[in-house]
Amino acid sequence: MHRFKKFFAGCLLATFVFSAGFFYGKSRATEDLEARLEVFLEVLSLVKNQYVEKKLDNSKLVYGAIRGMLGGLDDPYSRFLEPKAYSEMQIRMQGSYSGIGIYIGMKDNQLIVISPIIGTPAYKEGIKSKDLIMKIDDKPTKDMALEEAVSHIRGRQGTKVKLAIMRSTFKELKDFIITRDKIVIKSTEYKMLPDSIAYIKFNTFEKQGAPAEFKKAILKAEKEKAAGLILDLRGNGGGLLSNAIEIGSMFIRSGAIVQTVDREGMREVQYSTGDITWQGPLVVLIDESSASASEILAGALQDNKIAKIVGTRSFGKASVQCVKVLQDNSAVLLTIAKYLTPSGKDISKKGIIPDVEIKLPTEEAAVKNIEDSGIDIQLNKAVEVLKSLL
Repeated sequence: MHRFKKFFAGCLLATFVFSAGFFYGKSRATEDLEARLEVFLEVLSLVKNQYVEKKLDNSKLVYGAIRGMLGGLDDPYSRFLEPKAYSEMQIRMQGSYSGIGIYIGMKDNQLIVISPIIGTPAYKEGIKSKDLIMKIDDKPTKDMALEEAVSHIRGRQGTKVKLAIMRSTFKELKDFIITRDKIVIKSTEYKMLPDSIAYIKFNTFEKQGAPAEFKKAILKAEKEKAAGLILDLRGNGGGLLSNAIEIGSMFIRSGAIVQTVDREGMREVQYSTGDITWQGPLVVLIDESSASASEILAGALQDNKIAKIVGTRSFGKASVQCVKVLQDNSAVLLTIAKYLTPSGKDISKKGIIPDVEIKLPTEEAAVKNIEDSGIDIQLNKAVEVLKSLL
């Protein structure tokens, strides 16, 4: 009993020392932050009281400071939206906005086209996936935040924007002058191919009504007694995580669709709701422009052995953002977690690796519409793979 008391006292002492160290460390971190904030306030006071121009825009100062803080995270997907930009984002999620019709992102700190949206001004003018946007209206994009670039590219219908593009096949920058137009996003295109093969081109997870549109297409395929289904996610830059889970649940009866890992290393598994709509053979097409929610869906279908994946390695965006609306109706999009496929694969900067890889010739790298008359070697391969499953 005496020995037990000594052991217990030792545990208490160790716990006390650990706790004291923890709170001491926490206190030191808080003090350090407060000291840094004092420096910021000192600079703000200098600017307000001594800068040569007396009339300053307080919103511009504060918004600039917020952008600088988020820029310090070295994460292109954590970004600040001014009230107008946040309002435009909400409109875009309804499936309609004014712009040129491209999904853009950051890769190696460079503004890059993830994909043009088929049928939009950008697509018609020849903007391609993996194009680097070096300038917007002669303004260099180096160190430009993603949302700032979006706000420069978007604008009133009928106005023009000039993009200076560098492409792997270009020897020098090439200017593309594009007239903005109303962009109406059709999330789902459907067609019946020969041999009773249904084809669904899914363009975006961003639109709030996308799962309902997608389900309609699957029900149409069943009504037409399709023997198999090809789901084309090429050029799909992603969107809402909830849409990926809802659509994944149309194929996966039970099991995980995605894992998310937060800052503490805690994992949360998102499971299928079991709302099965399609049970037949399935092939999924992906390419280097398939990002975010597209990769979540493709990874879920691959890991659950529901589908064969055909095409090229996907984009490799494996982060989850939440939207926090601020008191003046501005908003912060903050990365709060990264996601893993159901089997635990981290695809950040690696992408989903297809079961059957088939690359397009460089000059044909743009995603093809189902109405294109050209030969689509990836789609042809998907048909071949699907037939082997029938």
